[in-house]
This record gives sequence, C-alpha cells and structure tokens, in this order.
Amino acid sequence: MTSQPRIRHRLARAFKHFTRPISAWLLTAVCVIMVSVSEPLIPALLKPLLDKGFAQSDFPVWQVPVALIGLFGLRGLGVFLSQVAMAKATNQGLFELRMKMFSRLQDADLSLFKSQSASALGNTLVFEVQNGALLMVSSVMSLVRDSLTLLALVGYLLYLNWQLSLIVALLFPAVALLMKALSKRLYQITRDTQTATDELAYVVEETSLAYREIRLHQAQPKQIQRFEGLAKHLQRLAMKTSIASSGMTPMTQIFSAIALSGVISVALLQSHVSGMTVGGFAAFVTAMLMLIAPVKHLSEVVGPLTRGLAALERGFELIENTPTEKGGLHQSHKALGHIVLENVFVKYKDDMPWALSDIKLDIHPGETVALVGSSGSGKSTLANLLLRFVEPTRGTVSLDGVPVQEWDLLSLRQQFALVSQNVVVLNDTLAANVALGQTPNEQRVLDCLKAAHLSDYLATLPNHIHSLVGHNASSLSGGQRQRLAIARALYKDAPVLILDEATSALDNESERLVQDALQSLQQQRTTLVIAHRLTTIEKADRIVVMAQGRITEQGTHQQLLQAQGAYAAMFKISQSSVLTETQ
Repeated sequence: MTSQPRIRHRLARAFKHFTRPISAWLLTAVCVIMVSVSEPLIPALLKPLLDKGFAQSDFPVWQVPVALIGLFGLRGLGVFLSQVAMAKATNQGLFELRMKMFSRLQDADLSLFKSQSASALGNTLVFEVQNGALLMVSSVMSLVRDSLTLLALVGYLLYLNWQLSLIVALLFPAVALLMKALSKRLYQITRDTQTATDELAYVVEETSLAYREIRLHQAQPKQIQRFEGLAKHLQRLAMKTSIASSGMTPMTQIFSAIALSGVISVALLQSHVSGMTVGGFAAFVTAMLMLIAPVKHLSEVVGPLTRGLAALERGFELIENTPTEKGGLHQSHKALGHIVLENVFVKYKDDMPWALSDIKLDIHPGETVALVGSSGSGKSTLANLLLRFVEPTRGTVSLDGVPVQEWDLLSLRQQFALVSQNVVVLNDTLAANVALGQTPNEQRVLDCLKAAHLSDYLATLPNHIHSLVGHNASSLSGGQRQRLAIARALYKDAPVLILDEATSALDNESERLVQDALQSLQQQRTTLVIAHRLTTIEKADRIVVMAQGRITEQGTHQQLLQAQGAYAAMFKISQSSVLTETQ
C-alpha cells in the first residue's frame, strides 16, 4: 500500500468522528466553494481594464472599483462564515471524541492501565486529540479550498491560452511527488515524537509523585540527567520535523519560477505571432502568479495534516482497539455473600512464580475470614480475584454459586465494599467522596462520617461536607484518609466487605474507635480481612494463614494457637511488638 492510500484511509477514519453538525459542514462547503470559484474573477477584471480602460476614453471607470469592492466583500463574508462554521464542527467533534475516549477508559480492560502510564493517557486525551483535531481540520480546509482555487484558476488559464497552460501543468506532478515523499517521512517522525513526549511527561509525573523519596536520597541530579536526555531526543525529533517540513516551500518556489520563466518566454514569442494583447498577457500572468499561493499551501499542508492524523490516531486506537472488560449476564440486587475458590492458581507472567497456588476456600454468608501471612504471600491477590481486578490462571472463583466471570461486572462489584491501605480520594467534595458513585444523601453522609470518627475533622471544614478535599486529599492525614475509606464502605452498604490493612495507618486510640465501627459494619455481612496487626483479628470466625501463595493453616484464633504452627509464631511476635509500643 502506498503512502497516499494510507493518508486517505486515515482521513476517512478521522472524519467518522467529525461528521456533526451537518449544517455547519454544509455552510462551510458553500462558503469555501464561493470563495474558491471567485478567485479567477480578480485577474479577469484586469483584462478589460488594460485592454479598454487605458485605451478608450468612454470606458465606465466606476465599474472596476464597484466590482472589486463587491467581490472582496463577498469573499470576506464567505471566509468569516466558513471559519465560524468550521470551528463549530471541530469543537463538536472534539467534544464527542473526548467523551468516547474517556468512556472507553471507564470500561477498558485492566491491561491498558498496566501498559500505559497515567501521563500518557492524559496527554492523549487532553492535548494530542485537541492539537490533532485542529491541525487536521485546518489542513483539510486548506486542502479543499486551495484545490478548488487551483482548479478554478487552471480553468481560467486554459480559457485564456491552453498552450501556456500546458507549461504550468508540468508543475503539479513534481509537487505531488514531493508531497508523497514528505508525508511518509513526517508520519514516522511524528509517531516517534509522540513516544518521546510520553516518556518525558512520565519523568515529570514520576518526579512529582516521588518528590519525598527523590529528595531524601539526593536523586535530583539523576532525575535531571534522565530529563535532559529525553528532552534532547525530543529536540532532535523537532528539528527533523522542521527540516522535513521546511524543504517543501523552497522546492515549490523553484518549480514555480521555472514554470513562470517558461510562460513569459513563450508568451513573448506568441505576442509576435498571434498578437496576444497586453491585457490578455497580464491576466494570464496574474492568474498564474495567483496559482503559486494555493500550490505553496498544498505543498505545506502535508506536514500539519500528517502530524494531526498521527496525533488523532492514538485516540482512535484507544476507542477502537482497546478491549473492554468482559462480564456475564448474571445480576443480583444484593448477594448472599457465599464465596468459593476451587483449585485457584494465579500467575502474573509466564516467567514469574505462582502468586497463588491451588487455593481452596469456602467462605459462608456472614462469616468473617481473616487472611494473614508475610508480604507477598498472596493475600491481596486473593482479594482482587473476587473483584475481577485479577483473573485466575486456572480454577474457579464464585459468588453465590455463580462464577465471577458469569456475573455482570457492575452487579458483581456492587456486592463489594473495599477499605484498602492505599486510599484513593478524588478532587471533589467530602460528600461526593463518601457517596462515591452515588448521589450523596446529606444525613446518611453525616452518619457515616460520625461512625468512622471523622466528626472532628468535619468541624474544621469551611463548607462542612460540601468542602473540597483537595488534590489527592492533601489536607487529610493518613489516618483520616483510611477513616474516609471506612465511611465510604459504610455508605455503600454492600453484602461483602473487604478490609485490606484497613487500620494500618491509625494510632491505637483511633484504631480502637474504628474497630468498633467496623464490628458494627460487619454484622450480617461476609467479611474478608487482610490484617497486619494480628491483635485485630482475634474475633474472626476463621483465620487463614498464607505463605508463598498457598494456604498453610486455617482455623479459629484459639485453634491455631493450640496448633503451635506458623500463626502461633506470628502472634507471639505481634504480642511482643504491642508490648514494645506501649512501653
């Protein structure tokens, strides 16, 4: 496939997303045709002016200025209306494209977020599609307008003198070959530039998020060195783009000068043979010189058009090629909470060890099961299986007797509330964060905040529950963030509760208060507790001990202590730590 068909294919793909409103496109088309077709009228006015205006005393002088003012007034109106209409169509298309992209992010397969950084996705959705849309639409407008102008002027030249027009026609194949070569070169450079921009943005994102660790370990020079290397690479690509784009204009001007020289030479010969008038020659040369501008624009349009299409393609690929999460059809308003894992194995990558190996676990409705074990033993992986944030490599995970893959995803995740050690808080009001995904009920939000022991924090806020919590909840302490997550779980009121180190950031007094709230929350709910402090799970119905992705022990607190196994050893160490903290 050649370069030009690829451009046509990409253009057709792009304009599928920029087809509305039709009225704006129709108005633009009418105005562009009107402006382009009127272009030959300018040299056409010169012919009678030179042939008759300066030779005949009775020539009506007023006709020329009236015609010029009317012509340029009409052209100006056409240009204005076409630009306004085009802006409306572009902004509408950009809005719809962004909505499609953002909607796809909400149901995209989780592999997308593992393969692309947040900065790359944000750059594509916010900046690249905007720049790409503006470049593409303005380039296409120039392409259509200048092509029509070119056709109108060429038609007028043929009407005036078809022999001279043949000389001008030799200009177009040379320009077309240049544009074809440039298009292929610019497309590859643009794709490389996008990748380099993503890498540069990621360094900024990484440095911003890890500023404490970077400063603590004096890693600033290393980060500056990384940034400098990527910035220089981006600089080199920008220069390649400029060189490739800039070479087109002088080459086009050289071809135009050659054609103009040929026309003047032949016209002078013709004037002696066929008696070509001064007005006819002036009109022809003027029309020919007017050809240079659209030819120049057409030669320059390939650069921004290619860059625009390449930028938009990342958005189209996100919409068209990103797989969505696959769910089933089973739905339930409120599950019983019966969880079963049968011979479950999980491996994240082929060359990695098993994260979970032959897990068999039956959690009854309303039962509280605690998972304990060292870091990396598979506790969080097991919890993520229930939410389908991780898929089993082998085996079956079911809720109420239905494999989780057969559940409708929205309905499945409705059954779970999660309190994690890594609390995500959106840059929204406190009420919106508590009622995340639902319309906040003010009294219910207040009750949940009180139950999570956030009343003292609430009293410090200027707009009460309607106060913004700030970017990434920068105004909240670690303990307050976890209590906010507990309030969120209380508000959701799901039949299954997952507590992943839910009290790890709390002091002893706050932990005691929150434990009271959690015990109330756990009533008549299936609860899975991932615990670091073993003293917080003594009342669990069952404790499951994990090591290296396997279940090694399970039973009640007393049963496991009497067994004198791994749990008893961990509990003894935990008791020693508690005594140390209280001294």
